Amino acid sequence: MPRLRLGVIGLSEGNGHPYSWSAIFNGYEPIAMESCGFPVIPRYLEKRRFPEDAIPDATVTHVWAQDPKIAAHIARAARIENVVDQPTDMIGRVDGILLARDDAEAHYEFAAPFLRAGLPVYVDKPLALTVADAKRLFDAQQYAGQIFSCSALRYARELQLSEADRAQVGEVRHIHAVSPKGWDEYAAHVIEPVLALAGPGRTVQREQVLHNGDATMLSVGFSGGLHACVSTMGSASAPLGMRVMGERAWKDLFFQDAFAAFKLALQDFIDGIFHREVRAAPEFLLEVVRLIEFGRQA
Repeated sequence: MPRLRLGVIGLSEGNGHPYSWSAIFNGYEPIAMESCGFPVIPRYLEKRRFPEDAIPDATVTHVWAQDPKIAAHIARAARIENVVDQPTDMIGRVDGILLARDDAEAHYEFAAPFLRAGLPVYVDKPLALTVADAKRLFDAQQYAGQIFSCSALRYARELQLSEADRAQVGEVRHIHAVSPKGWDEYAAHVIEPVLALAGPGRTVQREQVLHNGDATMLSVGFSGGLHACVSTMGSASAPLGMRVMGERAWKDLFFQDAFAAFKLALQDFIDGIFHREVRAAPEFLLEVVRLIEFGRQA
């Protein structure tokens, strides 16, 4: 099976994914990665062994960023051979795109040329901030499954209930999920794991939103009596995780392993390309975006 060639697009403020995602494929240069501006990235990369822990099925071969100096640094840190002058210079030279920016308002502008060219695109979370914008992206697809998007936390095993956990907790009645930072960029990190825990058989029946300073709290009532509270705490110090409360017990789940979650999400994107399968269901993503949009209400 030939290796896929990937192009990465960065960099949005506060988002180190162009560095970390590329390193998960290519490995990294420790000295250059130390100055990436995101201290957590070299710390979790140094705990891994390369190339053993890299994704073997693809290589990031091209990079673009709005500042050529940033692009050149990403290339040095993550061993990317080619820096391009314009994002569209990658068309014809790569097999897929990592749109590693979380400024959702710019996602269509960046993704559309590659979608029209038939390239699969991994769009960083959140896919969009409005349902209308998300549908515009899906309408640009040339085939089903061309767009992949997620919060990698949906793949984090530490945010999932094992069979033993479910037996101990019993029927889940309430989930309280919390994230630091702002709603637009971080709500997906808690909405997606909550929807995954709720399961495909439940539907959202009611929502209510409360803003307190730069914190946002969204209350969601599901069919079957399940209730969830999803909060982003803005500038306040907060964990990234959730408390799951059931009829018999409760359990705290905290996000811990960024590398493992990113790797699982990226591998799913790659597998979808090889097998031409839909790995990010539009219905699920549209529900995530709908809740994000509701939470943005004044």
